[in-house]
Amino acid sequence: MKVNAGPARATEPAPLPSFSEVFRDHARYLWRALLGLGVRPGDVDDVCQEVFLIVHRRLPEFEGHALRSWLYAICLRVASEYRRSARVRREVSVEQIPDSQAPAGQFDAVLNRQLSARLLATLDHLDDDKRAAFVLYEIEELGLKEVAEALGCPLQTAYSRLTAARTFIRDEFERRPP
Repeated sequence: MKVNAGPARATEPAPLPSFSEVFRDHARYLWRALLGLGVRPGDVDDVCQEVFLIVHRRLPEFEGHALRSWLYAICLRVASEYRRSARVRREVSVEQIPDSQAPAGQFDAVLNRQLSARLLATLDHLDDDKRAAFVLYEIEELGLKEVAEALGCPLQTAYSRLTAARTFIRDEFERRPP
């Protein structure tokens, strides 16, 4: 026979992390996420700073669960605004003309950069919802439940968006092989 020791205690919410803890633990994640969401490499630092300004302002409002999802949702909105802004251009400038000699392993590095650039360009043709589902699941390796939380949609909807994004990307890569 089990004896009841008294009323069950409600679980206390986890203490809110400080802004410096959030920055230290999640800055690299958000930086990578912004790249995956279509922010140009030259603008990632500035856009990431915008994300952290919002995080700093809204951290007291955070309810204490699913921090990465909450951060990604902020990141998603800021990246979406960035892509819609007039200052975004599609050209890529370089500071110096590349040397004519290629160091060892350069071919693989170039191929990886080309494939990454091609994936990012292909992601530009997806709508924001499908792109976000793909980036969160395939690139950031979040679970599908976390993806759904970050996107604020039901689990089945997140799965549907991910499937549609995968199909589109596969079709694009099959249509134009490297």
